[in-house]
Amino acid sequence: MKILGIDYGRVRIGLALSEDKGKIAFGRATILRENLDEDLKQIKEIIEEENVAEIVVGLPLKLNGSKAVQAEEAEKFADRLKERIGLPVKLWDERLSTAQAQRVLLQADLRRKKRKKVIDKVAAQIILQSYLDAKKGTKAQRHKGTK
Repeated sequence: MKILGIDYGRVRIGLALSEDKGKIAFGRATILRENLDEDLKQIKEIIEEENVAEIVVGLPLKLNGSKAVQAEEAEKFADRLKERIGLPVKLWDERLSTAQAQRVLLQADLRRKKRKKVIDKVAAQIILQSYLDAKKGTKAQRHKGTK
């Protein structure tokens, strides 16, 4: 079962996919925003092509846990995505994912122009990996408690 991770932004949407076992996230694509209908159409094509079963959308939160300005837009986007696609859509804390992606890309010594092209899909990968790791931890706790 593949899971799609989304870093929703006003200019670009970063996409990441898990492999079938749902353990590792990989950057998939960056969509340059046009309008909501076209954006959802492109995402739906990837979902169908990759046989995605679940979607995780990054929710921008402030460091104190309160919602950032863009959180409402991400929530609306997640609602529209759920309506249009018909798959489970979960919101996931994306605090510092873009900053973390920026650090990873700087360490890889990518030039600014190249970083700009890939940062959103790397942020989506970080969001999705965080979600996958949390799911894995929950399963491990369940198994631990059922000896």
